[in-house]
Amino acid sequence: MSDTALRTEGLSKRFGDVVALDHLDLEVPRGEVVGYLGPNGAGKTTTIRLLLGLSRPTEGRAEIFGLDCRRQPVRAHRRLAFVTGEANLWPSLTGAETLSLLGRVHGHVDEPYRGALIDRFDLDPTKKVRAYSKGNRQKVVLIAALMVRPDLLVLDEPTSGLDPLMEQVFRHCVQEAKDRGQTVFLSSHVMSEVEALCDRVAILRQGRLIEMGTLAEMRHLSALTVEARFDRTVPDLSAVPGVSAVEVDGPTVRCQVRGSVEPLVKVLASAGVTELLSHEPSLEELFLAQYGADGHAG
Repeated sequence: MSDTALRTEGLSKRFGDVVALDHLDLEVPRGEVVGYLGPNGAGKTTTIRLLLGLSRPTEGRAEIFGLDCRRQPVRAHRRLAFVTGEANLWPSLTGAETLSLLGRVHGHVDEPYRGALIDRFDLDPTKKVRAYSKGNRQKVVLIAALMVRPDLLVLDEPTSGLDPLMEQVFRHCVQEAKDRGQTVFLSSHVMSEVEALCDRVAILRQGRLIEMGTLAEMRHLSALTVEARFDRTVPDLSAVPGVSAVEVDGPTVRCQVRGSVEPLVKVLASAGVTELLSHEPSLEELFLAQYGADGHAG
């Protein structure tokens, strides 16, 4: 049995002159939760369509547990469940009928777990789909994916339409899936969601994988943020090695520092600092370090 849940080798997709995905080499071990990030048009959805066998690659290959996604799509789909942020369901069916149908399509359902999920997500399964809000339709597809206990969960904006309480329920379910040894491939624009759940993060730009690693490994993409408050004049930090983006607001100074913080700490200490705060870059800051605040590559 393969220890690799998902692998792509040179995976590429072109639409005429447009390169949607450019020689993607990606490997996700069994049991890992991986976040897949990039702005609209970066190639995330194209990647997922290729993994699901819904599109033919121009070059390269993709595998799910060693199964070729294009040549063995039926066998690959038995190992995975997919959730999209746009739930297109049968409006005349009830929630329960929809879950039953989707469970039969997959072939296996953990029925006690399905009942627990319905309770957790506070879904009324007796209502028809046409009566559901967007958030409730999203609950249906999440429950349908989770209840079959797949080896691989492929999630594309899975919490679209959910309120904050239901987002927390979703996070607990993903953690449970990981604890059971399931693999999760999560594409999301909700940075806090990815940061809370993922073991590693892959960042895509213009169809190319530009960074992949743990948050700790990716800290070099952005600087440490430091804020200091003084009981007298704020010192001049412009000549301190590694310091940039200095902002002074009365007795408070904010800046960013790369490399050793020792030169900055010495200057701050000698100037009579009374309060000192610092924080490592969040995933959002790491992402913006690559794209800028407008979401475009820098």
